[in-house]
Amino acid sequence: STTGSFTYYETGLGACGWYSSDSDYIVALNWEQFDPATPNGNPNDNTLCGSQIQANYNGNSVVVTVVDRCAGCSWGDLDFSPAAFSQLADL
Repeated sequence: STTGSFTYYETGLGACGWYSSDSDYIVALNWEQFDPATPNGNPNDNTLCGSQIQANYNGNSVVVTVVDRCAGCSWGDLDFSPAAFSQLADL
């Protein structure tokens, strides 16, 4: 279990090399946790890409797929698609 802040962003082409839309349940993982799982410097090959995370906040929860890297996030932080964020809190 990890604790951190959460935000949302406009989706598109993520660091994993996949396109996502604002209605997908996806997340950008903070760079501190994302980067060590990039074996050859190519984020498309990151071993966390496609893994699922359950996030919980104030009695709400959502399961999201890792598709991107959040450069402005700190350890534990998650940057959600608007659809995923709205499962936890109001936009």
